[in-house]
Amino acid sequence: MKKETHIHYEYFKDRSELSGMEQQLLDKAKEARAKAYAPYSNFLVGCAVLLENGEIYMGNNQENAAFPSGLCAERTALFWISANFPDIRVKKIFVVGGPKITQEAHPPIPPCGGCRQSLMEYETKQQENIELYFASMNDEVYKVDAIKDLLPFYFDGTFL
Repeated sequence: MKKETHIHYEYFKDRSELSGMEQQLLDKAKEARAKAYAPYSNFLVGCAVLLENGEIYMGNNQENAAFPSGLCAERTALFWISANFPDIRVKKIFVVGGPKITQEAHPPIPPCGGCRQSLMEYETKQQENIELYFASMNDEVYKVDAIKDLLPFYFDGTFL
């Protein structure tokens, strides 16, 4: 028997289609991206996270010569937030990534598989969807209403 899974997402051609808060998150993710430490790949990623209390926190990718000891932007931000504010829910996450120097337009960069799993852990923990936006440097944006939309066959604690 074959079954299908469909992913629903929104597409924004540029920042003018975003709300004021979404534009602020995009700007914060770009600000975080500019501070990324990626001397080996030269692929910079920034992340901005909106918490339920209205606070915004940022993270960026941190590489290490001893691969894979580095950490992605999404996990850098989420792990710090969880360590410092374990009971405050995450509402929205904005990710912006791409090569450090490029002459070409690149599409929006989605979270890697490891980040999707980590993001799913927090969505499951808080028992509430987390909106995820991922954008290109030219402000083209994709949005999913929940992390499980990007990882429909996710692994969580119920399997243990």
